[in-house]
Amino acid sequence: MAKRSKIVANERRKEVAARHAVRRAELKQAVRTAVTPDEVRAAVRALARLPRDASPVRVRNRDQVDGRPRGHVGKAGLSRIRFREAAHRGELPGITKSSW
Repeated sequence: MAKRSKIVANERRKEVAARHAVRRAELKQAVRTAVTPDEVRAAVRALARLPRDASPVRVRNRDQVDGRPRGHVGKAGLSRIRFREAAHRGELPGITKSSW
């Protein structure tokens, strides 16, 4: 089980990233399509003024059940450990234990 504070901080990052997503996209587009170097600098400066947590890269994939940050299986949203347990119990449709 992950620390509750880490899980809450990650949720806060998700909210901040969602709140600033439109502005961030506009500024990134302005950097790409700017004609003069001054326009590029202004857009980059505006991007830098946004909160660090506004970047979606700072959001960490965590296990939906206990918040474990490592070994995340994206298809199921679980950590490798919980994924294995759920697959053995037959709780994941379409997932079977391989044997050969």
